[in-house]
Amino acid sequence: MNIVRRLLLLCGVVAAGAAQAQAPAAETTAYRGATLIDGTGGPARTQMTVVTRADRIVAVVPDRQATPAMLKTAQIVDLSGRWLLPGLIDSHQHVATPPNRRRAEALMRRDLYSGITATRIMADDLRSVGEIARAARVGEIASPDLYYAALMAGPSFFDDPRTRAVSAGVTPGEGAWMQAIDDTTDLPLAVARAKGTGAIAIKVYANLPAHLIAAITAEAHRQGMQVWAHGMVFPTPPAEVIAAGPDVISHTCYLAYQAVAARPQRYQDRAPIDPAPFARGDNAVMAGLFAEMKRRGMLLDPTLRVYREVEARSARSGTPPYCTLDLAATLTAQAHRAGIELSAGTDGDTDADDPYPGLFDELELLVDKAGLTPAQAIRSATLVGAMTMGQAKEMGTIEPGKLANMVVVTRDPVADIANMRSVAMTVKRGRAYPREAYVPVTAQEIARD
Repeated sequence: MNIVRRLLLLCGVVAAGAAQAQAPAAETTAYRGATLIDGTGGPARTQMTVVTRADRIVAVVPDRQATPAMLKTAQIVDLSGRWLLPGLIDSHQHVATPPNRRRAEALMRRDLYSGITATRIMADDLRSVGEIARAARVGEIASPDLYYAALMAGPSFFDDPRTRAVSAGVTPGEGAWMQAIDDTTDLPLAVARAKGTGAIAIKVYANLPAHLIAAITAEAHRQGMQVWAHGMVFPTPPAEVIAAGPDVISHTCYLAYQAVAARPQRYQDRAPIDPAPFARGDNAVMAGLFAEMKRRGMLLDPTLRVYREVEARSARSGTPPYCTLDLAATLTAQAHRAGIELSAGTDGDTDADDPYPGLFDELELLVDKAGLTPAQAIRSATLVGAMTMGQAKEMGTIEPGKLANMVVVTRDPVADIANMRSVAMTVKRGRAYPREAYVPVTAQEIARD
């Protein structure tokens, strides 16, 4: 009996094409004979056993060191000739702008069956996100676990049509999940309202002065929340955004505004970035930004795939992109050489006929365009992804005590990052989701309203 069929039986999936595994996680499962890529960036280890109990990893040992007591009551899953990795993490995604539960569940289903066990949601209508997150957490739907932010921006940002799309029933800027902030705002109350949505972070988005970014960050940290910020918050330049102390910076190209003469004063007035300052190797201004980010332990969420999409849209419309993929990759490569931890976030989705989500594109771009090794890119989508959400103690590596979040692939991803596109099974919180049970998304499911 092949591995997938055994896993289908183990998970209680008895109907061909079942959408998700309904049975609870086996009490104890031993995954044996695997080549282990543990997420730390270290070398792969062959002939390894990983034992899980309920939703946790309890042992990681070479096969020869797996004791009879360890295996006595375990379901045995033979992973000989397979590679076992931590569950993947998409560190930049949206599922409810605007809310569309059918679309969100379809995309999350594809994500989970592609090995993604956790996703960082970068602000949406959190009324919808919270319900999807609950259903994902308890196993009602096949979905990664969701960790999400509430958004804060200056009042002038809230003419953006996306703010209306996520604010049905309330005035844009007045919902707890998306707040307009100015000097009159009661920041302790505003952060507490955001926290009450279930958000773990504040996303600092646009049209805010430096002193308010610093004040939001300080209050969010005081209340135990992370802060995720755009590289430039308009009119606040990148150096002042970094000085405010957020935990994660998103979108590499926004940082480039620090090195150009003309900086837009509002998010709505973003303009193409002059590539000339970056044409002769590492840029000194960027080097200063990266040195300060490294000193502060700040993470970078590059979103290279976004810039490829921006270029494609610009080519169709005949308008210049505000940043090219080549420039984004050049700056991301400089950040990588400077020692900045890079996460793997997509900020977008692939089409219905694509068997895998955009995270696989992002991994390939990090390797092919930004110079990461496949092992480093895998770390970006595992341990560093967990770090962006403050969840590194729970996930991101395969080690005892952490959640049993793992993915099995049939080809060596360290030899070629494209081999990640060979997922055989996902394990989330100890429950197995064999790829054979995946029902592909349809164009009708993911059609936008």
